[in-house]
Amino acid sequence: MSFLSVEEVAALGLAQVGRDVRISRLASLHNAANIRIGDHSRIDDFCVLSAGVGGIEIGRNVHVAVYSCLIGKGPITLDDFANISSRVAIYSSNDDYSGAWMTGPTLPPEFTNISAGPVRIGRHAIIGSGCVVLPRVTVGEGAALGALSLVNRDCDSFGVYVGVPARKVKERRRDLLAVEQAYLQGLPAPARG
Repeated sequence: MSFLSVEEVAALGLAQVGRDVRISRLASLHNAANIRIGDHSRIDDFCVLSAGVGGIEIGRNVHVAVYSCLIGKGPITLDDFANISSRVAIYSSNDDYSGAWMTGPTLPPEFTNISAGPVRIGRHAIIGSGCVVLPRVTVGEGAALGALSLVNRDCDSFGVYVGVPARKVKERRRDLLAVEQAYLQGLPAPARG
């Protein structure tokens, strides 16, 4: 994977960019002035980040894997240490599928009924490959979403969710919080057992 240089990242015109940010040369960022990216975060090949008026905010040590997209009018926030696996789609706006309105970006707004709402992916949340996250959803701290899940409602912190629509199946361990502290303090990773 080939990443943009520090100078090339600076030239994108991002609202904010942290240290050691790596963005693939093959990623597409639209409305970069509404995108903020924290330290040590990485955006891989073929990702599309299309920020609406609400913007996209990516915390520190966040990974957005290949072919993922973050799109919509509402705000999208990926908190520190969140991980977005490959082919994940996060939407902060949505067409009206009722049949009462037309759909698609080729039409003037008065012929459509687009709704928008914030999406927040919490600290240490992990979103499995192929998941779709819809507007007005908060994925709590440390939550894990299984591959190919459809997330249309909030997910509890440290819950494990799977399915269409996603449902909670168990709790996730919290050991990673101690690992985070060691990392932030420059200490060796704690022993695991």
